[in-house]
Amino acid sequence: MKHKTLDDAQKIRVMRIIARMNVGGPAVQVSGLMRGFDAQVFNQELVTGYCAADEADYLEKVATDVKVIRIDGLGRSIKPRADLTALFAIVKEIRRFKPDVIHTHTAKAGVVGRVASIISGHKSVRVHTFHGHLLNGYFGRGKTMLVVLVEKFLALFTDQLLAVGTKVKDDLLAAGIGNQNKFGVMPPGLQLEEVPSRSFARKELSLNDDAIYCAFIGRITQIKRPDRFLDVVAEIKARRIDLHFIVAGAGELLQYCQDRAKAENLPVTFLGWREDIEVVLAASDFVLLTSDNEGTPLSLIQAGMVGIPVVATNVGSTNEIIVNGETGLLTDLSVGHLADAVVKVATGSALRAKMGASGKEYTMARYGVARLVNDHQDLYMRLLNR
Repeated sequence: MKHKTLDDAQKIRVMRIIARMNVGGPAVQVSGLMRGFDAQVFNQELVTGYCAADEADYLEKVATDVKVIRIDGLGRSIKPRADLTALFAIVKEIRRFKPDVIHTHTAKAGVVGRVASIISGHKSVRVHTFHGHLLNGYFGRGKTMLVVLVEKFLALFTDQLLAVGTKVKDDLLAAGIGNQNKFGVMPPGLQLEEVPSRSFARKELSLNDDAIYCAFIGRITQIKRPDRFLDVVAEIKARRIDLHFIVAGAGELLQYCQDRAKAENLPVTFLGWREDIEVVLAASDFVLLTSDNEGTPLSLIQAGMVGIPVVATNVGSTNEIIVNGETGLLTDLSVGHLADAVVKVATGSALRAKMGASGKEYTMARYGVARLVNDHQDLYMRLLNR
């Protein structure tokens, strides 16, 4: 939807707050919004912290054009003194910028940012996006109950709650967080760079031109279950299936994965973190996701846009990206079932081609970055009654 041009004093001021812009889905989404919004109508400010030493910073590696205000203490770890410092730094920034909309992204920033908005005394529309949730696979029962209580409280002071997928929304509502009137679904949106030919991509990555490759893409962290991924690789090897695996990503479990793969002589090539994800996907025949929990994983959308199928655990909103049996295969968490699905896709070239074509059509229609930007702009206009 087109909006009329406003002068500087009339522009809608939007402050986005995210704990850190580490490589991953939320950083891609936030960068797309910062780049795509109509500058004739909106004045945006991005507030974030710093990535941990074992994380790649998306703003430094990819979105170098996105301007940012860095806040000390607003990072991954929960440290009361640093978090309190970050809270008051954001309060100060709110009072300076005077945003019409404060939009927080991810769990920690959602807490710190909304509390800062409340105590700042400045009247803003508050929006929070759940890019996933912390209800499963992160904490024990006691901490999870605390997370739920905090989110229930903050939902009372939030004008619009957004989830990246229907399953994420339903899980949060079932936990008593927010209500149907406040909750909406905002699927991700992205745009790939130019996708190279397979031969170029494999040469670029020093891969065998004739082999079949399955890719694991994302953070090498516990919730993604890289150990389960390696269990699947070991099972495929035991079944004597001629299949090679590539891992594109980094994280605290990377060294463990490399050590285990070497010790067990597993057919895995570790590429480290790659800025050119299109090259990795172009070199791959399909993608494997083994997570315990997900929001709406962008790697699966990217795979679909490139035209390659996916094998994934049926968690979070993966079943909103993958049409089981048509664009990929979804399984439970068992290594055996994942391995069965991997073998089916790896040994069926016609199946891969059919699923890849269906996946490309499906994802292109639903997950473009232009749709994401327009939906957010229109949402803000509605909430501000403009």
